[in-house]
Amino acid sequence: MIIIMHPEATPYEIDNVVAGGEAKGWQTHRSRDSGQTIIGLQGKGQPIDPFHLGQMPGVEDTMAITQKFKLTSRAFRREDTTFTIGQVIIGSNRLAVIAGPCSVESRDQLMETAHAVKEAGATFLRGGAYKPRSSPYSFQGLGEQGLKLLAEAREATGLPVVTEVMSPTKVALVAVYADVLQIGARNMQNFDLLNAVGKAHKPVLLKRGMSATVEDMLMAAEYILAHGNNQVMLCERGIRTFDNKYTRNTFDVNAIPLLKELTHLPVIADPSHAIGVRRHVQAVTLAGVAAGADGLIIETHPNPDQAVSDGDQSLTLPQFSELMAQVRKMAKAVDKTVW
Repeated sequence: MIIIMHPEATPYEIDNVVAGGEAKGWQTHRSRDSGQTIIGLQGKGQPIDPFHLGQMPGVEDTMAITQKFKLTSRAFRREDTTFTIGQVIIGSNRLAVIAGPCSVESRDQLMETAHAVKEAGATFLRGGAYKPRSSPYSFQGLGEQGLKLLAEAREATGLPVVTEVMSPTKVALVAVYADVLQIGARNMQNFDLLNAVGKAHKPVLLKRGMSATVEDMLMAAEYILAHGNNQVMLCERGIRTFDNKYTRNTFDVNAIPLLKELTHLPVIADPSHAIGVRRHVQAVTLAGVAAGADGLIIETHPNPDQAVSDGDQSLTLPQFSELMAQVRKMAKAVDKTVW
């Protein structure tokens, strides 16, 4: 249930409604929407009479949320959620662009990439310090040394850092270095990890699981928001279907406008993992922008053929620069701009 407070409700009236809900055993969440305070009741508290709630001073209306996902729902918040990371507003009409290598391999590789993507128009630097790999014998990342290199690249370029965290025990460490905590597709339903990043109160990039439904992803986001952290970006990165012989995954372009309808959270498109084939990344990128994505995350590498991971889907630095020129054109066509 959500409780919509009158625009002129006093702080005392708002606190009184919150206290009444908590006294009945409900978790309460506040948000501001169109100048009004919205109070969400979540959990398994004692029954509350909506009529009684509606009679409390300052209450304008009450509404039941029928979806399983409550805090992520448009019913809970009608306006788009926006938040600022560095100088970039996520969820605005300007596209955020996250770019960089799949894995941090060396200082030279990362610095060359960071300066090049910044020059081309990227607003964030991505790079994996800890890598979840299908094979235990594949490169697993540089660990904390990789995090330190990302922090050094941020200092040199001013680009905020996005990097993956793989376990609850690593959240505190990664949060020291990263501006955005990424939850990878394989960890989308690692509920201990979701709880940990929710408690960290840092921005989160939540990737859709390889076989996850849209509702699965929204329920995963619910775990993070339940801890009061609403700085969550949802990432469509392609799903596994019956025909992935020629591509890595199937890009669910439908999910982008659907998510924009169902939730107030910003949506990021990941064309690199979606298609997995370098020569097709540009086409999928433009489809994501046209579908209404709030941002992009694109893998870029100085020499993709020598990359230790995801080289087949990584753009060269000149290719990324050319892609950004095309992204600006597509963004303009859908009334967006690029930072």
